[in-house]
Amino acid sequence: MTKIPPSSETPRAAYGTLARVFIRLSLTAFGGPAAHIAIVEEEIVTRRRWLTREHYLDLIAATNLIPGPNSTEVMIHVGYLLRGIPGAVLAGACFIIPPSLLSLALAVLYVGGGSLPQIASVLAGIKPVIVAIIAGVGYRLLRTALRKTGLWVLFGLSILVIVFSDVPEVLVMLGTGLLYALLQTGGTRRLLAGASGMALAALPPLAATPTTATAGIWDIFWYFLKIGSVLFGSGYVLIAYIQQNLVNNFGWLTGQQLLDSIAIGQMTPGPLSTTVTVVGYIVAGVPGAIIGTFGFFLPSFVLVILTAPLIPRMRRSPFLSAFLSGINAGVIAAILVTLVDLANAALRAPDGGWSPAASLLALAALLMLLRFRVSATWLILLGGLVGLAAQLAGV
Repeated sequence: MTKIPPSSETPRAAYGTLARVFIRLSLTAFGGPAAHIAIVEEEIVTRRRWLTREHYLDLIAATNLIPGPNSTEVMIHVGYLLRGIPGAVLAGACFIIPPSLLSLALAVLYVGGGSLPQIASVLAGIKPVIVAIIAGVGYRLLRTALRKTGLWVLFGLSILVIVFSDVPEVLVMLGTGLLYALLQTGGTRRLLAGASGMALAALPPLAATPTTATAGIWDIFWYFLKIGSVLFGSGYVLIAYIQQNLVNNFGWLTGQQLLDSIAIGQMTPGPLSTTVTVVGYIVAGVPGAIIGTFGFFLPSFVLVILTAPLIPRMRRSPFLSAFLSGINAGVIAAILVTLVDLANAALRAPDGGWSPAASLLALAALLMLLRFRVSATWLILLGGLVGLAAQLAGV
């Protein structure tokens, strides 16, 4: 059983240091939740040693038990461990606000000009580096978490289910946790109770009450507060809800506006959930952007602060400890499947074949990360510069 160090043994970072680290991470966290988790692992666990890798894995597992954007909740968890509730608020705010402001700036340009700024060349250089970061961290997490034969079996099964079925990843993770806990402790009743909880978690949120094509500030706030309170899964699940409710049911957005909002969310670093900022701005200007973002992320802070003290207790329970270990197997499977998908997209040339330049950039970044311990932040910035230089050179 993995041992969690007491809170007294967890280093206490200064507030200024915590703010600087998470602002920097937020501005370089491209690539989605798996990439965010990898970048933070590199900084918090490998470089600064603020947490053990086992403890960090448990934080990731715990975020899959509560609704909300998982990678953001991991940041809030880290802040809580280092500086309590003020640290949780500070780390989460520093990870959310800078990307939200960037998304808001692009939304203003988009609404004013009707088109998106072209930064594809920068992203083309960053994406291979993100692939390298996820590969390096996935390898380290795999060695840490999969120390028993049963966990390796569940890891393999999770990959098969994620790749060959439409089961949401969060349910795969919870399923591996419950199955491993059952195998370790024989907790059949607990398994049935957990399965019921998973079924409830998978239910989509109820439609909001507005039915007109106009929305007030409080309509936006309550809608996104409710979504943030019940959303399980990645930011792409959020997009599915917005499509169904705000486009199809309420008429607050057009389909094209939603697509452009998603594009802005992917252009900017940080959580894809900053798409909420863009949607709020399109619907109700700057106040809509602010209140929508605040409403969506507020439940994450509340839920993490309420559940964070429970994680060490979970490790002391044989059933819950096995449950967390099983979830970790599913988490790593999801990360590696994401790695394959991202590599397939990032290392392709425009003609559909493999890009030698992108592949070489990814391998070089992986070498610098593992062999020379170069910071992931510097590698991302370097990748962006390489992409920009390639465009200027006409390559």
